[in-house]
Amino acid sequence: MVNLHARMRKLKALLDIRLGPGAVVLPHDVKRLHMDFAIKFNKGHFGARKFWRNCLPRLKYHNPAISMTVNRTKDQDGPASLTVFFAPPARSTSATSSPAPSSSTSSNTAPSEHTPFDRTETIDMKHIWDSEIMSLLMTLTKATPVIATPEEEAELEGMREDNDMRRQDALIGAKHREKLREEKALLDQARGAVAAE
Repeated sequence: MVNLHARMRKLKALLDIRLGPGAVVLPHDVKRLHMDFAIKFNKGHFGARKFWRNCLPRLKYHNPAISMTVNRTKDQDGPASLTVFFAPPARSTSATSSPAPSSSTSSNTAPSEHTPFDRTETIDMKHIWDSEIMSLLMTLTKATPVIATPEEEAELEGMREDNDMRRQDALIGAKHREKLREEKALLDQARGAVAAE
């Protein structure tokens, strides 16, 4: 059975999905987010890929009712875009709309009209960092960031301290192992010299 402390540390890592970049609540008029970018990060797709990895899970956690689709293509020269679909005012019948696929890797998939929408806005994600993409999305949608409670801040600080201690322990262990290797090499060299005589 795994150490209880290690299990609790992994459980507290779930706190990371509740807070951090991408932990925002989108307004009710946002009905869908659709991302298009290349599978590899070169040629300007690095920010889109980081946004997908770091921010999108938190966005989905705080906005489970909003459909978020991702289309990853093999075309490195293609666009990297985030399309925000806004609902029509008040009379949205999203209960009758069909569900959207969560991801796609085909190059010919365009955002389908599975949810009725009033307007769309597109953010060009090519050659910009994930933090800038997040700030553009927050400005465009007027999203509200999730603020950590004092208890969550204390837990985060405890996790940071624990991680720092583990890093220091790893460095100490590495130095000790290096010292043992050097001593063993010296002993082997001395034994070899004695055997040669």
